[in-house]
Amino acid sequence: MSGRKLKAFDARGVDQYERTAWGRRYASGDGAVRELWIPSPQQVKADRRLFEVVAAAHVLATGVPARTPYLTRSDPLPEPPPQPSRVRVLGVGLGDGSTAVLGDWDVEEVQRLFDTHVRDRMTKVTDGRGRRPGSDCVRCEALAGCQDIPHAAGLLGAPGPARPRKRRSVSVSDLRAYRECPARYHLTRVLNLRDGRTENEAIRRGRAVDTWLNACHGARPAVPCREIPLPDTLPGLDEAELPAARAMIRAHRGLCPLDGLPATERVEPQRRIAVYDAQADVVVIAACDVVYTDDGGVVIRETKTAAHRFGERRSLVETFPQLALAVLLSASGVLGGDPRRSRVELEVLRPDGARLEELDPCDGLTLDRSRQVITTLATGWAADETYAAEPAPDFDCSGCEAARWCSVGRSRRAANATGETR
Repeated sequence: MSGRKLKAFDARGVDQYERTAWGRRYASGDGAVRELWIPSPQQVKADRRLFEVVAAAHVLATGVPARTPYLTRSDPLPEPPPQPSRVRVLGVGLGDGSTAVLGDWDVEEVQRLFDTHVRDRMTKVTDGRGRRPGSDCVRCEALAGCQDIPHAAGLLGAPGPARPRKRRSVSVSDLRAYRECPARYHLTRVLNLRDGRTENEAIRRGRAVDTWLNACHGARPAVPCREIPLPDTLPGLDEAELPAARAMIRAHRGLCPLDGLPATERVEPQRRIAVYDAQADVVVIAACDVVYTDDGGVVIRETKTAAHRFGERRSLVETFPQLALAVLLSASGVLGGDPRRSRVELEVLRPDGARLEELDPCDGLTLDRSRQVITTLATGWAADETYAAEPAPDFDCSGCEAARWCSVGRSRRAANATGETR
């Protein structure tokens, strides 16, 4: 859609607004019906939020074709076609050819839905002046001097690039994927190519439990989970899978961070932390299950679901590298609070019980091990430019979401099938 041109700058200092919708655009011969097809790399994304679909539909209903030169304003084409009376938004999966109708409305209904679900959100976006650091910071030319994103040079322990390259963001999940196989990391994390295989029960159960806990911890006023009834259903789980998940939630009740926490403390479930490591020129992203304040300190809690107990052959920061990053973040002071009162917690939920471990970011041995873990993970990733298909010896290629695009993975699977060793 081409924006409405204004004769002069408005109070925001803008003289043209534009709203666009990305995808394949179609129209009937008489112009009465317009469609937008939104592609997904593999399976169709049928669970897009209503306000997203309505925003795209409103562009179809009210917009005009325009030239859109790169990094400049759109220019409406002369003699635009008639406005439609009906619009449809469809999703299409490029990997399997699946399709889904996401929205099909006449223009009057689109306008009503837009006023109800989109207009206020769009106004907040347009009027917003705050800064929210995140992975998008990699494209910001003012990043080096920005005071809204914490700076922690050397956080990853990786040297700067040997030659100029595009600034990147990275998370511990990215680094773990790279450790398993550089090509898998690049295909699934950078190019977003996945073969759409069905997730196993453990992953679905963990996601369902996390979703329930996040909703409870984010409610205001804050209520400890022991005072909330157990759920009768959980998203994505069938009746046979529900008992184990309910047992994990029941076990969490005795370890809930809100239990006994004063109402004056801050609780932030699913806190997303962005920190700029100028030495590596990387924006480091940490998605924490819960971050809360406690008596002057800042606590990062990670929650894991497991079917069985895990042993103690490796330290916790080696088993769960996100704990290592949390220790480094706490010790660096980027989260605020008194580091001497801060801690990192690991909550492990099982159907038969739970355990809570604490890590002190001021403990020298814990800090040294955490630095070693993150540096070991990050050094190869930071220097790599080719992302070769070199799976780790213990990585099972049969479970790789990028297997269909990887000849090495196919060879390893064939060798395993015939009993050969590699």
